[in-house]
Amino acid sequence: MQIGELFILGFFGKVVPAWLREFAERYGLGGVILFDYSCQTQQYDNNIETPEQVRQLCAEIACLPSRPMVFIDQEGGLVRRLKEGRGFAPLPSAREFNRLAPDQKREILTASFAEMRNLGIHYDFAPVIDVDYNPDNPNIGRIKRSYSADIAEVEVNALLMSEVAREQRVGLCLKHFPGIGGALVDSHQEFMDISDALTLEQEELFYALAPRMFGDAVLVSHAIVRQWDPHHPMTLSAAGLGRLRNRLPETLLITDDMQMQGLQKALGTREASLQSLRAGMDMLCIGNNLFDQELEMAGIAETMGQALRDGTLVPAAIGQSIERVRRRKALLAGASAAL
Repeated sequence: MQIGELFILGFFGKVVPAWLREFAERYGLGGVILFDYSCQTQQYDNNIETPEQVRQLCAEIACLPSRPMVFIDQEGGLVRRLKEGRGFAPLPSAREFNRLAPDQKREILTASFAEMRNLGIHYDFAPVIDVDYNPDNPNIGRIKRSYSADIAEVEVNALLMSEVAREQRVGLCLKHFPGIGGALVDSHQEFMDISDALTLEQEELFYALAPRMFGDAVLVSHAIVRQWDPHHPMTLSAAGLGRLRNRLPETLLITDDMQMQGLQKALGTREASLQSLRAGMDMLCIGNNLFDQELEMAGIAETMGQALRDGTLVPAAIGQSIERVRRRKALLAGASAAL
C-alpha cells in the first residue's frame, strides 16, 4: 500500500528536488502543490517564473513514480499563483468576477483553465464557496475571496466555473468546508471557531455542489464547530468528517495546509497528519512553504506506515482513500474513468 498517495507536497525551487524524487520512489505520491511566493525568502522566487518554466516543471513532476497530480491555488485576485506580470492569463478576484457579464466570465475562465491544462496542472483549489457573511474576515471578505453575501450568486458562479473546468479537463476543489466566510480570525494564524457563524444553508451548499464539480473534491478547513466537535478542528474531527462523508461518500477530501499555525501550536505536522488520516481525511496538503520541513516528509510517511502496521490507521479506510486518489489521477490524465 503506497501511503504517499495520500500526500500533496510542496517544495522550494523551480526543478524537482532529490528528496521529492526519493519520496515518490519509496512511498508513491498523490500530488504536488505549486507556489509563486516563498514565505521563507519572502520573495516571489519559489516554483513559478514563466509559462514555459512551469510547463517544464509540470512535465518533470508527471514523470515521477505514481504520476502525481499538480495542484495550484488559482482563485483570482490576490490568491493567484499564476500572475499576469509573469505572462499568465488574467483572473480577477471572486468579488470582482461576480460583477462581470456572463459572457465576460466565460471568456476569462476559458482562457485561465485552458492555460492551466496546457501547463500540466490538474487541480485548481477553487472555487471558494464561503459566503461573505463577514466582510471584515481577514482571510476571505477583506481580500475579496468570496463571490457574494448572496448564496445564490455564489452557487451560480461555482457552477459556471465547473462547466468551463469540465470542458478544459481541470479538476476543482471546493473550499473551505464547512464555510469560513463568517470567521473573525485568519485561519493561517489561529484555529477559527465558526460555531456561531456557520449556517445550515452554507453547509448544504458543499453537499449540493461537490458532486457537480469536475474532480469532485472538497478542501476541509481547520475550523472548529463546537456543536459538532468541541475539541477538534474539522481536519482532525471524526465527527465533523463523518458528517461530511455521510453526505458525500465518494468525494475526495483534502486538508487545508497542515503547516498552518493553529495545528503547529497544538500538535505539529506529524501528529496532526496522523490524527487527520485517522479522522477520515483522504489527502494531506503539506506545502513546505510556511515552514521548511522538506526533509521530514519521509519520516512522516514512515509514521503513517507504522500506524497501518500497528492498527492505529485502519487499512481498509486508507485503501479507500488511495482508491479515490487514483480515480482522480485516471480521470485527469484523460482516461475514461468517470465520477
